[in-house]
Amino acid sequence: MAIKLTKNELKAQKESLKMYRRYLPTLQLKKQQLQTEIRTIEIRAREIRANRDRLNADFQAWIAVFGEAEAFAPETVEVREVKTSTGNIAGVSIPIFEGVEFERAAYDLYSVPPWVDTASDRLEKVLSLDLEAQTLDEQVRLLQQELRTTTQRVNLFEKVKIPETRSNIKKITVYLGDQQVAAVVRGKISKKNLENAVQGASS
Repeated sequence: MAIKLTKNELKAQKESLKMYRRYLPTLQLKKQQLQTEIRTIEIRAREIRANRDRLNADFQAWIAVFGEAEAFAPETVEVREVKTSTGNIAGVSIPIFEGVEFERAAYDLYSVPPWVDTASDRLEKVLSLDLEAQTLDEQVRLLQQELRTTTQRVNLFEKVKIPETRSNIKKITVYLGDQQVAAVVRGKISKKNLENAVQGASS
């Protein structure tokens, strides 16, 4: 883009450079914070899923002990509501897992084994952990989206705007310096011509 080679433009370019330099450290800090938070949440999600898988394996083994696993249907437990609140990380709104409300299907207490209630409790724990991990996945997705935008801005400032503005300042400064030198030379020539004219008139 063509720039005006004027003192006003030089001032404007210097102001832009100052602004870019002021905002860049903030963006870099935000980028680091987002990267750290994403890593922390991913580790937490892995831990929760590992815990869920352990519970689920124990649950399946526990049911198998009774030799009548068909007495318990997974649809006995249904998710009624996943409770979340809203948190904020580096200016990004994220869902925070608060818990789950379950609904249990009605069943005949006389026709099903007594361990079905305990099985339902255990299944709820497994489902709750799974839903918590999913909420963490959503946090990561939102933070990664913000990280991409922040990284693009950091790159724009570092690799485009700051070098471009420096180049513009140099170009304008050189041009204005050349103009000043030319003006001085013209002044000296005019002065010399004037002196010669005065001398010629007086002789």
